[in-house]
Parts: sequence; C-alpha cells; structure tokens
Amino acid sequence: MAEVNKGIPVSLDEIVHGLPVQKVRKIISLALAEDFGEGDLTTSLTVPENTKARGIFYSKQPLVVAGLPVAEEVFRMLEPDYLWDAVIWDGTEVPAGQPLARVEGRAVTVLSGERVALNFLQRLSGVATLTRKFKDQLRGFKTELLDTRKTTPGLRILEKYAVRMGGGTNHRMGLDDGILIKNNHIAMAGGIGPAVERVRHERPAGMPIEIEIRTREELGEAIAAGADITLLDNMSPNEVADCVSLARGRVLLEVSGGVSLEDIRAYAETGVDRISVGALTHSAPAVDINFLIEPL
Repeated sequence: MAEVNKGIPVSLDEIVHGLPVQKVRKIISLALAEDFGEGDLTTSLTVPENTKARGIFYSKQPLVVAGLPVAEEVFRMLEPDYLWDAVIWDGTEVPAGQPLARVEGRAVTVLSGERVALNFLQRLSGVATLTRKFKDQLRGFKTELLDTRKTTPGLRILEKYAVRMGGGTNHRMGLDDGILIKNNHIAMAGGIGPAVERVRHERPAGMPIEIEIRTREELGEAIAAGADITLLDNMSPNEVADCVSLARGRVLLEVSGGVSLEDIRAYAETGVDRISVGALTHSAPAVDINFLIEPL
C-alpha cells in the first residue's frame, strides 16, 4: 500500500515554493526543444492527427515519487486541452507496479511528450528516493539532512525540490542566499578570524555566517571569531564527536564530505546538528518508471 504524503504540492504553480514558476517552465521548454528538433518524425509519419490516446505512468521498482507536476507541464505545453490525473502525490513512497498518473489527449501529444516527461520523472524520483534512504538512517536523531550545490547544471531548483520530497532540507539554492566561507575564501582573506570579521560587518542583516574548518583547532578559532555555523569538512566520526564536545552548543555543527549511507548514522550518533550530502543530487541514480500508451 502506498503511503500518501498529504500536503505535498501537486501543481506546478506550487512546486518551487515561492521561486518563479517561469524558471521551471523554461527548463521544460529547453528539454522539449532538445528532444523535438525540427519535429517528431516517427510519430508524424505513423499516427493519424486526430487519434486520441491514454498514457499511464507506472513504477517498476520501489521508489519515492517526485516530479509529477513537471511531467504534467510537459503535456500542457504540447496540448492545452489535455487531461491529467495524478493517482498519488509527490513525496509518496510506492511499491513496484504502482500507477502514478494518467494523461489523455491527442496521440501525437502523448507520444511526443513521453520521453521528456519520463526523463524528468525518473531523474527527480531518483533524487527523492536516495534522499529518503539517507533520511531513514537519521530516524531517532535530531540531525538534519541537507543537500549541496552539487547539482546538474540548469536543474538545481528541480533537484532541490526532489530532495524536499524525499524528506531532506535545502542548503543554499545559490551563492546569493547564504554565506559559506570555504578554504579558498579563508586563504584569500588571511585566515579564519579576518574572514569572519569582514563578513560580520558586511553581511545582510540576520544572515548567519558559516565557515568550513578541518581541525579541532580551527573550530576554536571559528567560535572565537563569532561564526554561527561551522562546516566540519572530511572529518571522521571520532573527530566530529570531539568537535561536538568542544563546541558545547555555542555554534551549530554541520558535517560534510563523503558521507555515505553506511556511515551517516555514525555521524548522527555524535550529536552533530546537520549533515550535508552532495550525493543526494550528484550521485542519485534514475529510477525505473514505465509509460504505457493505449488508443482511445
């Protein structure tokens, strides 16, 4: 039985949670233009113009669904008078063989849009599915699961949406909505102290300062300088536990760097506040979804 995650948005107008919907439509337009070229040659030669068809999306493996509003918009752009029926919600964990959504319209529309719709749905559901696996490892802990900016170029807002559907939380969407002082910034600024000091005087009001550190000693420097969040980069669980003890709640601690499904729970056991995992987006495999079409 599929577990429906009620309250998750199912229309494109809600999908980006306040971000411009036109950005999503532009991504879809580019994908359609890439696939169509000068037109769908095979469909135009084999299918009568006025033939009607129904297509049904099915899961072929257990997965967490994400991207149904995007798939719907693919068909909307090709045929405004299409019919769409989402059987379940984005964010739903489903077994193999679960119907996901139905689309009805001109056969040429259904056939021409199927690959683009599937590409989005399989990719985004893959991200949501992997995110849910990581999230499940954190059950019973206060630790928050975050994504990173290691996303497919051009698809960030969709992949980060899929992370949310899998139960994760978005880190920065881009360079303009958060401060994260990394090693190269520190080197250019002359050290942890000078970097934090400069940001404190120039940052937007209320924006927290996060800084990447690699050792216990650098953590002490970051706390003394007034950082709000420290990113513990490529540390072992034992090293992280030592930093948690040193920080004593004076600064939020975030683990990052090569965290896997096998060791994320060990990091959570240290009491760290957050764990960011680039693999949620850069290494999520596409899931297997089928699209079966029948004439009407």
